[in-house]
Amino acid sequence: MIDARVLDEFAHRMAKLVPEGLTNLQAEAEKNSRALLEAMFKRLDLVTREEYDVQVAVLARTREKLAALEARVSALESADDIPEKGDSDT
Repeated sequence: MIDARVLDEFAHRMAKLVPEGLTNLQAEAEKNSRALLEAMFKRLDLVTREEYDVQVAVLARTREKLAALEARVSALESADDIPEKGDSDT
């Protein structure tokens, strides 16, 4: 999810737009802005940069393993002692 500091900062900036004489309203505006932003970001189903970077690393390792397995299967298939698919002694 999005960093809580970003939400706090944005809500605080929104609340500052309320005139200073209405401090009660300003606190309420900040609270409501934060709640609105949290709901909006939750619906967007966002991930943090850290979560994204972790998934990129996992995908890279998976691709490396897949390439190694494909090479191994290719080497096994090219060996003379293993019959090709569809070849049978019936």
